[in-house]
Amino acid sequence: MARAVVFAYHNVGVRCLKVLLAQGIEVQLLVTHKDSPGEAIWFDSVEQLARKHALPVIAPEDPNTAAVLAQIQALAPDFLFSFYYRRMLRLPLLAVPRLGAYNMHGSLLPKYRGRAPVNWAVIQGETETGATLHQMVEKPDTGGVVGQMAVPIGPDDTAFDVFNKVAEAAGQVLELALPGLITGTVPVIAQNLAKGSYFGGRKPEDGRIDWLKSARAIHNLVRGVAPPYPGAFTELDGKRLRVLRSRLGPDSGSGPPGPFFYAENGYCIATCSDRSSLVLLEMELGGKPFTTGDFLALYGNRSMPLPAQ
Repeated sequence: MARAVVFAYHNVGVRCLKVLLAQGIEVQLLVTHKDSPGEAIWFDSVEQLARKHALPVIAPEDPNTAAVLAQIQALAPDFLFSFYYRRMLRLPLLAVPRLGAYNMHGSLLPKYRGRAPVNWAVIQGETETGATLHQMVEKPDTGGVVGQMAVPIGPDDTAFDVFNKVAEAAGQVLELALPGLITGTVPVIAQNLAKGSYFGGRKPEDGRIDWLKSARAIHNLVRGVAPPYPGAFTELDGKRLRVLRSRLGPDSGSGPPGPFFYAENGYCIATCSDRSSLVLLEMELGGKPFTTGDFLALYGNRSMPLPAQ
């Protein structure tokens, strides 16, 4: 029986740990994170799954300490797997497993290396992304690919919708790759980084809407950071307006360019500077739900200006 130390968190961690257990891999140790008090925990708990199966669990602040390294070396695992674990694993850890160290990344590498790959793919208007299992080397997300599966991104899919597809694909990629990993026969395909891309982490402030962009670009941002992520936002009449769901509207033709905000035919509509428009389907103003009726009660048929950024 192959043995593995697993670094995991989030839904992808849960999905992939289930695959390892179902395939008879001996999980010697689960290394995970303590949930942050300041983070909305909307995802499944990999620690709860591990406890259910009586697996040893640790949650160190830094997995690269001498103590954690010595603990894992003593286990002499065949594999080290990382499934949406949030810390970078250094070379001493990567050198421990007999048959290699592998990471599951939420994109079609070499595209969208780095942080928040699903969110970035939606924000950039991609029509597909996926899950990639790859060798872990010193530089993150650059090792040889041993498994990959694409998933579609619909024109109105949110990052949460896409993330659920990616999590399912991740489990399938792992299940398909495991037999070859165990026998050492799995093909390894080097990444051509020149054909890829790298994106950094995202902060809540990055959800601020720039109304000088096109409605399509803003719609992609809304989709890419929609709940359970922090959401896209702007200001309306001095208050923070969160735009949680949208769809593309008709161009305003020869009408005045935006950005401005108005109500029409039962919907709230934002017109951008290029005269493209966005129908705002779900919003919050000042932390409270905000509807077309609320807009009409406050502003009537007026068109309210929106900040350029």
